[in-house]
Amino acid sequence: MMSWMGSLLAPDERYRLAAGLFLRAIALIYLAAFVSAALEITGLVGENGILPAGDYLESVRRHYGDLAWLRVPTLFWIDHSDRALLAVSTVGCVISILLLLGWRPLLCTSLLFLLYLSLFRVGQIFFNFQWDFLLLEAGLLSIFLTQGPSRLLILLFHWLLFRLRFLSGLAKVMSGDPTWSGLTTLRYYFETQPLPHVGSWYAHQLPDWLLRTGTGATLFVELVVPFFIFLPRPFRLFAAGATIFIQVLIIATSNHNFINLLTIALCLFLLDDRALRWLPDRLGRVADVARGRLAAVALHRVLLLPLAALVFVTSLHVSIEFFTQRPRSDGPLTVLSDIVRTWGQGNVYHVFPNMQTERQELTIEGSHDGLEWKAYRFKYKPNVPSDTPAFIVPLHPRLDWMIWFIPPQNPAMRHWFEAFLWRLHQGSPTVKALLAHTPFPGKGPRYVRVLSHRFRFSTPEERDRDGNFWQSEYLGEFPRVPPRRP
Repeated sequence: MMSWMGSLLAPDERYRLAAGLFLRAIALIYLAAFVSAALEITGLVGENGILPAGDYLESVRRHYGDLAWLRVPTLFWIDHSDRALLAVSTVGCVISILLLLGWRPLLCTSLLFLLYLSLFRVGQIFFNFQWDFLLLEAGLLSIFLTQGPSRLLILLFHWLLFRLRFLSGLAKVMSGDPTWSGLTTLRYYFETQPLPHVGSWYAHQLPDWLLRTGTGATLFVELVVPFFIFLPRPFRLFAAGATIFIQVLIIATSNHNFINLLTIALCLFLLDDRALRWLPDRLGRVADVARGRLAAVALHRVLLLPLAALVFVTSLHVSIEFFTQRPRSDGPLTVLSDIVRTWGQGNVYHVFPNMQTERQELTIEGSHDGLEWKAYRFKYKPNVPSDTPAFIVPLHPRLDWMIWFIPPQNPAMRHWFEAFLWRLHQGSPTVKALLAHTPFPGKGPRYVRVLSHRFRFSTPEERDRDGNFWQSEYLGEFPRVPPRRP
């Protein structure tokens, strides 16, 4: 038994350079995440934000009492003011840069995980994205990586990448979505995704046979290729190449913040140091922060084994629950899984299981008299047909993303959207700062209404005629319009 444990915790010399490169990569990804948070956090969950963190923490305290801080682990129990929210986001940016420079990696990765977990826990629905979970899982493993890659640690990175890719593919197949089974997904995806950019318009013009081929290739890379992760080296190299290729294509045609970059970074553990020998010596020396730390130190011996057990058990349990739609029980395994997931670990990944076949855009207008209406403008989502889709990778504008979820009229989204409209009515400065243009610089409007339009990409002929990337059709006043399905 001890020999088996010792083998698992033994240094894995094959990934020394890959480990250093990954730490540099995750530093950049953390930086993008904290910059994005700093730009929006007070408007989202600040004192006068859409869903104030203070109100949320107070409700948690009432429900859980003295154990509230264990159920919602966050530094904002100490102070949840706007100044504290901005301070955590700003400090996260600074520490990300320090990690990028190689300064005290163990301290930096530990602090970055704690700071991002704190934002994640009070961010509520605005931080409930799969890339937030992915960053927390990769971020926790990166703490151990600062002491050098061990065989068990590399296995955990492989397991994380496998879950991300395979479960996303499995969700697509099990959803019953006819666009996936009919290989027509890419006929709609570029146009209906949350935040397209210019590359999306060009991809949308590709011939149908190529789009069908791309849909089939996506399913192959998500359903079959992930198993190559656990096969001999040639298969792992193929898995890395295929996965990275798909991620680069997604970046070229979509604004999906930092998730594609993080997925590429995780592929470094499929590209061992032998595959990375083409890197210049100088780059290798800069990236190799793990040199001389390859012993299985106490951090690995004491904490990594129990962490691995918790992650494997939790991820298997919640995945089975998710895909079998089995009713949740109150058993000890469910309780344990809930606690582990409280810290952002052991999650289910199911990226784009259903594909939207039409795009609905919402326009928010305000008026002082109910006669003259003036429109608010969002920063990145389409507002009018003449808007040019902007490339914003790796930033994550959370408000613009969340608006995309409103047209289906899911009751779960109603609370925050109504709170957002109420803050506009009040004229909250931090909420108005989330937008590109507010027509009421001082006091908010007396009346607020929401109009719905169907948007589609212009054809090349239409764009040649009017120069617009979009064409729109007025549907009516929201929510008195047909909901978008799905």
